[in-house]
Amino acid sequence: MRVGLVQITATDDPAANLPVTVQMLRDAAAGGAEFVLTPEVTNIISTSRKHQKSVLHHEADDPTLAALRAEAKALGIWLLIGSLALKTNDSDGRFANRSFLITPSGDIVARYNKIHMFDVEIDATESYRESAGYRPGTRAVLAETSMGLIGLTICYDMRFPDLYRRLAKAGAQIITVPAAFSPVTGRAHWETLLRARAIETGCFVLAPAQCGQHSTARATHGHSLAVAPWGEVLADAGVAPGVTLVDLDLSDVEKSRQRVPSLTHDREFKGP
Repeated sequence: MRVGLVQITATDDPAANLPVTVQMLRDAAAGGAEFVLTPEVTNIISTSRKHQKSVLHHEADDPTLAALRAEAKALGIWLLIGSLALKTNDSDGRFANRSFLITPSGDIVARYNKIHMFDVEIDATESYRESAGYRPGTRAVLAETSMGLIGLTICYDMRFPDLYRRLAKAGAQIITVPAAFSPVTGRAHWETLLRARAIETGCFVLAPAQCGQHSTARATHGHSLAVAPWGEVLADAGVAPGVTLVDLDLSDVEKSRQRVPSLTHDREFKGP
């Protein structure tokens, strides 16, 4: 199976981001990709909640979602929209950070709302409070597809291995981790965490990422990665926008799990 990892530098204008994303889907399909994945917040990167309220939509009328579904159908590809920032009906006005898995017919086969919120103070000049603007999800999602079983996660989720182990024990063969990762934590942790999640679960881990300097004075790490179940990095997209193609052999999942069957070795214990 050939997959295409889309790496973009999204602006705070969803209308401007859409044609860039569509062209990359077309490039990936032209390169033979059957499954194409875009990063977290494909439609917008903005630090202004006021601006987001003025340009975002609810799922039912979101133009990015509608256009990307139509493009998946036209190209005949499976598509993971890494996530979209969407309005909700929450009384406190918080948005959803929602991932979509789209069939080659353009149908939505799975939705996943990001569970773990990036509420951190990295240093004196860089801090985030994702939960102030986004409502956390509450449910893990595993999708059955013609490609195999796919577990959906988003970005900061990768620091919570219990989620990944649960997805793997439920049968996941591929786990997606679309991201908009900080350059500081990216340099220190990005590859290490993704390789660890792949090794622990015996899954392929596919992590399309935002990259570069965004229009909102925020920067992201890039380096979209595809990691094999044994922990090898199969592809690294570097720091520039573009499409990275990589071939997967899902039989490697079972081979890795047979070599080290740790998913079957859980034991109860006491303490601390």
